[in-house]
This record gives sequence, C-alpha cells and structure tokens, in this order.
Amino acid sequence: MNNRSVPVSTVLPHLVYRDLVKACDWLARVFGFKEHFRYGQPVSGIQMFLGGAVIMISGPRERTQSPAVAGYNTQMLTIVVPNVDAHYARTRQEGATIWEELHVTIYGERQYGVEDLDGHRWLFADHARDVSPEEWGATIVNPLP
Repeated sequence: MNNRSVPVSTVLPHLVYRDLVKACDWLARVFGFKEHFRYGQPVSGIQMFLGGAVIMISGPRERTQSPAVAGYNTQMLTIVVPNVDAHYARTRQEGATIWEELHVTIYGERQYGVEDLDGHRWLFADHARDVSPEEWGATIVNPLP
C-alpha cells in the first residue's frame, strides 16, 4: 500500500513548536525545508520536506512540549544534504545558533550541528568518505538488509 500522506519505509519525526506558522517559515528560510501540506483551523499540523527527509510539525498537546518551554531536548535529527558547506553557510548567514562547527567525523560524515528557533537540535551532513563501522571502532551486530 502506498499512502501519499506518510512516506513509506521512512522514519517520520514529529516535532513540537510553540508557533507552527512561524516555525514553518523559519525552517523554510533557514534550513531550506519546503511545506508539503498543512491542516486544521487554526493550523494544527504541517508536513515539510528537504530532499528525501520529511518531518511533521505540530503545536503542544497533552504531554508534549517544545524544548524551548520544556527546558531540555530529548532527540536530535540528522538530515543528509547534497552540499553541506552551502547549507552551513546559509544557516550561519541566517543567524541560527551553531552548536557544532562544520567538520569531518571519524565515521566519514562532513557535518555541523545547529539549534532551531524552539531549541530542537539538528545535524546536517554530507558523506565525505566511505568508512566501514569497524574502521572507527563500531561492532556490527546485525547487517543492514
């Protein structure tokens, strides 16, 4: 079955923001996300995408809250982009809070870390080189399909 509202074989993160419309505009302007759809009156959810990455954003509900209100973060998202250097330059130019400078990791990614307007932490990356997990100290328990 194919459902155009939920990507197949993909993790679809749901992020909570205090102001959905403001968050949508910010994510588009700073990170380059595009809005796919929104629903509710007033708006209660917006689906956005950047390349093949899709996210849902919503307002606070029972037992959910923005990190800006909660005072802490419980997850981080990694988005692979085709040109992380250009993405980094754009994000920095827009004044976003960079918490990890652009660098190449031991596992072969060129990446940087940034915090969005509500305190969600993101890593944006591009593949710098092909490195097997064993080369940097990981142990493979189950091979990927």
